[in-house]
Amino acid sequence: MFGRFEATRGHELWTGDALHGPKVSGRKTYLFAFVDDHSRAIVGHRFGFAEDTVRLAVRLTHSKPGRPQGRGKIERFFRTVRNQFLVELDEERVGQIEHLTELNRLFTAWVETVYHRTVHSETGQPPIERWLGSIPRPLPLPSPADLREAFLWSEFRTVTKTATVSLHGNTYEVDPMLTGTRGALVFDPFDLTEIEVRASGRTAGKAVPHRVGRHTHPKASPETPPEPAPPTGIDYLKILNETHQANTAKGINYSSLMDDGRGPR
Repeated sequence: MFGRFEATRGHELWTGDALHGPKVSGRKTYLFAFVDDHSRAIVGHRFGFAEDTVRLAVRLTHSKPGRPQGRGKIERFFRTVRNQFLVELDEERVGQIEHLTELNRLFTAWVETVYHRTVHSETGQPPIERWLGSIPRPLPLPSPADLREAFLWSEFRTVTKTATVSLHGNTYEVDPMLTGTRGALVFDPFDLTEIEVRASGRTAGKAVPHRVGRHTHPKASPETPPEPAPPTGIDYLKILNETHQANTAKGINYSSLMDDGRGPR
């Protein structure tokens, strides 16, 4: 038997999962979302075309098979998504959504205009109100350098006698002084042309591309939707989106904290 558990404050525990979404331009979408255990606020979300974790900027701790305890809150949120958001995406409305950017924009509007401001039956408070009342003040924001570091991946390689290393079919030249040593190659999975070498926890220069046939990590399948089209039609989701845009300055816009200006990737 497992008793009810709730984190004592915001940001103490997040739980995330993926939900199958509608098809956009003939492609299946998946919603990734993370719920704050204490407040039930949604601290991160996006629709994507791939059900993987390569695009998530968080440390994942998976629950054990057959022991889903702790996922109840995110599963309840997904039920709310189905009953209040996805139900509005009938065949006609989905046909009007041409790009992921539009789908994510509509979902953000629903989260911040409806879900975050509706009293939760278990906490007795709107998620955004409970979240704001429990987080440290002021809320520290990571620097751009810290964010980039958090996104980087690393793999260990031993430098050959010719002062080269290989990574997923690519060859790189490194400092000859590293010959025979084993170090970490640190990189952005979406760009294998810029590799940093680290040895004993310290920077040891760059790995200069010598022969590059692959520019992204095998697990980093690209998502390059075209520029978003303006919304069309008059419906519930459009009204939510307009309301959200009008009220953005009054609340907290999670997407703006994570958006780098390039849209979904």
